[in-house]
Amino acid sequence: MEAQNEARSKVFNDPIHGHVELDPLLIKIIDTPQFQRLRNIKQLGGGYFVYPGASHNRFEHSIGVGYLAGQLVEALQTRQPELNIDERDILCVKIAGLCHDLGHGPFSHLFDQAFIPKARPGVEWKHEMASLDMFDHLLEQNSLVLPPEDVRFIKEMIVPQDTEDSEGRNLPWRYEGRTEDKSFLYEIVANKRNGVDVDKFDYFARDCHHLGIQNNFDHRRFLQFARVCEVDGRRHICTRDKEEDNMYEMFHTRMSLHKSAYQHKVNKIIETMITEAFLKADEHIQIAGSGGKMLTLSTAIDDMEAYTKLTDHVFEQILNSSSPQLDEARQILRKIVTRDLYKFLGETENPAQEMIPLWKEELAQELLQSREGLTPEDFEVQKVTIDYGKRDRNPVEYIYFYSKYDPTEAFKMKVSEFRRKYFSEQTFRFYCKKTDDNTLKADKEHFDQWCRRKGFSKASGRMEPQ
Repeated sequence: MEAQNEARSKVFNDPIHGHVELDPLLIKIIDTPQFQRLRNIKQLGGGYFVYPGASHNRFEHSIGVGYLAGQLVEALQTRQPELNIDERDILCVKIAGLCHDLGHGPFSHLFDQAFIPKARPGVEWKHEMASLDMFDHLLEQNSLVLPPEDVRFIKEMIVPQDTEDSEGRNLPWRYEGRTEDKSFLYEIVANKRNGVDVDKFDYFARDCHHLGIQNNFDHRRFLQFARVCEVDGRRHICTRDKEEDNMYEMFHTRMSLHKSAYQHKVNKIIETMITEAFLKADEHIQIAGSGGKMLTLSTAIDDMEAYTKLTDHVFEQILNSSSPQLDEARQILRKIVTRDLYKFLGETENPAQEMIPLWKEELAQELLQSREGLTPEDFEVQKVTIDYGKRDRNPVEYIYFYSKYDPTEAFKMKVSEFRRKYFSEQTFRFYCKKTDDNTLKADKEHFDQWCRRKGFSKASGRMEPQ
């Protein structure tokens, strides 16, 4: 990799981490079209339409993750020379942090979690897969040459494998980029074991900053106390036992962000409307790919040259188009910018997703009592699941701690009786597409009547027992 380091490093003044200095190779990656496209992809998708401060993009988040990845791995190298972390390891970890989100599409998670599943049902695709393809494309198009084992290592860190079975027992070592004695390096960028990684450290701090939400988790304390211990023949990143409360704050911050922002009821309906507009515009948007091939919104994921050109700008492209083929999509987007949104009727805790089609029919009949013209298609029902990161389990149970009396021995903390017992909640939200401000009160009353007849309880919004 030495040949790649001829240029100088650069310093970024980041609002979250202060002055961030990045290696020359990372600067070369940042200066490519494949990375620069992240300037035009909102970190929080439709959240910018709800929170005016949520204007930050995947670009600055990726720089932050690359920086924090370097901070953590360099701290481990200094603290524990016996780990044999070399400069190639450090650079690879930084690159993985920098490039982990290369594959995000327009409006971030909206694209891979909502649009693609509806536009191409049956296609198993996530943005992490596109990050691997885009990383390969970036290296090839910009003549950046890395050792093959380092490329494998970087890609393995971006999309990690399961290293334990459902009972917590070690699976055979399947990684090729680094040997098992460096297993802890795979817990820095995307930690599949317990979710404690620098990706979350950055987006918790950055999203809270831009949203105006308090962040009580201090990732700098984790960096200060992180060290590697061996457990059952495999090395893991651990933290001090006195940091238990700080780790609970991390997962509580995650839940709070989901409740207040990521799963905000207006944010989710705006993203639903954007998704509907994209579906109607899909085949009418043409993007030039490799070899002059033309692709659509949903097929651009198959060609990285085309995908490089696909960002949030497609929203404005549809909105400002005069093409009759985009009329329906344009009308939906105009409703968003004029705040003529689908109206929220209420939510219930009763889980029965298979009943959603019947619910829509029943609601249409219920609301027809006060006005005409409603059909099941005029209703949107969304399943919303919010948890601490491990579904209904306590995520701190998956973290290893150590004591100052023996920093080489890792252990799991005994869960206090005072800790919360429920770590997940599931609700169903109901929206009407044809409800306006004049009919909203009556429609909500009919919705409440229907819920009472069905025996549905209203969502409590609580994460612990009543």
